[in-house]
Amino acid sequence: MMRRTLENRNAQTKQLQTAVSNVEKHFGELCQIFAAYVRKTARLRDKADLLVNEINEYAATETPHLKLGLMNFADEFAKLQDYRQAEVERLEAKVVEPLKAYGTIVKMKRDDLKATFTARNREAKQLTQLERTRQRNPSDRHVINFEEFSMKRRNIRNPYSVC
Repeated sequence: MMRRTLENRNAQTKQLQTAVSNVEKHFGELCQIFAAYVRKTARLRDKADLLVNEINEYAATETPHLKLGLMNFADEFAKLQDYRQAEVERLEAKVVEPLKAYGTIVKMKRDDLKATFTARNREAKQLTQLERTRQRNPSDRHVINFEEFSMKRRNIRNPYSVC
């Protein structure tokens, strides 16, 4: 019975470990790609600002009609860059920052899994010791019952089971 419970815990722990590894791998990649996208979008916005400045400088040297047209174009183009700035800020706040937070969460879950593995290994050793005691002294119920009781008591006090 205890062996079956231990096997179930092992399966659950391995499943959780796989899930944590997948999240760690894929969310890390997503975070890096989104951050690169945001940086490139910000660089594009910066280049467009340079273009607006250059158009305004050129407009200052031209005739009044061309100057008015160029300045209107530069103003409209600058408005587009304001939208791009808002996009950059939204992406950083709504996508990149929450993805970064998963790094901390994954580290905490990895520590929890490590503690679970430690407890599982300790429980397996206790179970092996109990089995050895049963094989050595099958008729000594007092010793066997004491070891079973102490094993259950330790598991109640330190319940690192996955369930």
